[in-house]
Amino acid sequence: MIRRNDDIRRSIRESGLHQWMVAERLGISEATFTRWLRTEMSDGKKRMVIDAINELKKELEKQKQIQNA
Repeated sequence: MIRRNDDIRRSIRESGLHQWMVAERLGISEATFTRWLRTEMSDGKKRMVIDAINELKKELEKQKQIQNA
């Protein structure tokens, strides 16, 4: 079975994030985000998702630094 948007799914998983977090950052429901993942996203939509993942990763790293300080 071909998993569409596998790069997005992998990035979310490796970042320690959850799909609901990315959906929330994008201002959409988790169900909508799940539907987006079912079919290959356009370049523009994919860029928007990757940007949201990167922003969330930065926030997560800042939180870890604060906790470790």
